[in-house]
Amino acid sequence: MSLFIPPHYFRELQPAEIFPDATRLLEVELGCGDGTFLVGMAAEHPDRDYLGVERMLGRVSKTSRKIDRKGLTNAKVMRLESGYTVGWLLPAASVTRLHLLCPDPWPKKKHAARRLVNQDEFLNGLARVLQPGGEFLLKTDDRVYYEDALASFAARPDFALLEWPEDAFFYPVTDFESHWLESGRTIHRARWQLKAA
Repeated sequence: MSLFIPPHYFRELQPAEIFPDATRLLEVELGCGDGTFLVGMAAEHPDRDYLGVERMLGRVSKTSRKIDRKGLTNAKVMRLESGYTVGWLLPAASVTRLHLLCPDPWPKKKHAARRLVNQDEFLNGLARVLQPGGEFLLKTDDRVYYEDALASFAARPDFALLEWPEDAFFYPVTDFESHWLESGRTIHRARWQLKAA
């Protein structure tokens, strides 16, 4: 079943509670929208597992239907808030790549603390859930959000900024990214790797 409901919301999950084969690579997309990226990645990489996290019910339902229509057994979607998912729920050292693509930029200055990349809970959680050598990939149309992310990760000695050439690897465009590109906006992107301890 493509809709994932955690067996418990108040403890760290075990990898096999999400996907049965815990030896497979796990990638997570936060704020997966209508599932375009998640489904594209799961179809392209059947040897990996993909978990989408989305808080809006309509988007979760749409993503779940897309996964089921494609018959993908390596993709699931969960309805939950991203910061809590990373900060507390996902298993430690279980994620090989975590994707945050065109998140809500919270553009007002008074709302800057709501940006995931500015929250210690999220940053500490990211360091906890990524495997050593695992990656965090960010795309945003918002320049300030991008600059906040660069500053936040520059202050973290446990992360290293990586190059991300345009054609480095298969990477589907999300529904939001398509919309912003059609509107003539620039998409900023960055990729960080969790250093081995």
